[in-house]
Amino acid sequence: MSAAARPSDAALRAEHDALAAALATRASIDHARRSAYLGFSTFIVAGLAVKLAFDRWFSTRVTRFRGPPVFFYVALTGAVILLALTLIEVIRSLRLMRAEDARFARLRELRRRLELDP
Repeated sequence: MSAAARPSDAALRAEHDALAAALATRASIDHARRSAYLGFSTFIVAGLAVKLAFDRWFSTRVTRFRGPPVFFYVALTGAVILLALTLIEVIRSLRLMRAEDARFARLRELRRRLELDP
């Protein structure tokens, strides 16, 4: 190996180490987990809103609730807010995953150029 190639290898190795450290924790996984939790909560609250709407407008029981649908509106508002938060987290996790995939591809290219993989 020539003397001119050594500083280049050292710079590539430094970039490799920096990328490896950055990829050690994947923030996208945390956002994907949070979006799964929010999605489940959205499902539960939306189901509650559907049940409240059914009990208010479609139930045939004599003792059905005939008052103002305040609880339905509260549950519907909560479901819409949770759905918006879920979509935000999904978009954020997908954006971070794309960036992490690009960095991982660069890391694999550096490993190939530095001959670190057999």
